[in-house]
This record gives sequence, C-alpha cells and structure tokens, in this order.
Amino acid sequence: MRPIVLKTYGISISSPAVMDHYISPFNVGLGVVVTGSATFTVQHTFDDVFDPSVTPTWFSHPTLAGLSASSDGNYAFPVRAIRLNQTAGAGSAVLTVIQAGMPGG
Repeated sequence: MRPIVLKTYGISISSPAVMDHYISPFNVGLGVVVTGSATFTVQHTFDDVFDPSVTPTWFSHPTLAGLSASSDGNYAFPVRAIRLNQTAGAGSAVLTVIQAGMPGG
C-alpha cells in the first residue's frame, strides 16, 4: 500500500485512512510531524467507515494521544481506519501512514 498522508490545521479532524485489515501480518507505521503549536491524537476504529448506517466509534492510540511534539508509533493489530484529531493549537499536524505487506483475501 502506498503511504497515506493526513493533515489537520487548527482544531480539526482529518478524513479517515482506510486500512486493508485482511493483510497478515498487519503492520502499520505512523509518523506525525507538528508545525507550530498543535496538540493531536491518532485514533482508530473497528467499524466500516463506508457504511452510512454506522457511526464509527473512535479509540485513541495508546501512545500517540494528547501530544504536541512530532512522534511516531505503530499498529500491530488489525484496525479498519485511522484518523488524526487535532484537539488544540493553531498550527498543523501531518500524519503519514504506511501499511506493510501484500493484500490478503
């Protein structure tokens, strides 16, 4: 999968990056770069973000939550989608998501 880049400016939430949860092993690298003043949380859901009858429940990443400095992390378990939630600051945050592996089925 090609890298996915999500951006937030000011207090905002990015669109979701949909993962291939069939890839095994499921390995996703995450890197957030902060410019200016920004507090962010990386979030994930197990719900289908394409299903209009579902309101996704978003969970905060265990270590990439409430941070204001550039940071990195990963997901080693399957999730359906990932997003960036900028909760404070007038600066910006850029999340790069890279999923390794070959598509499964």
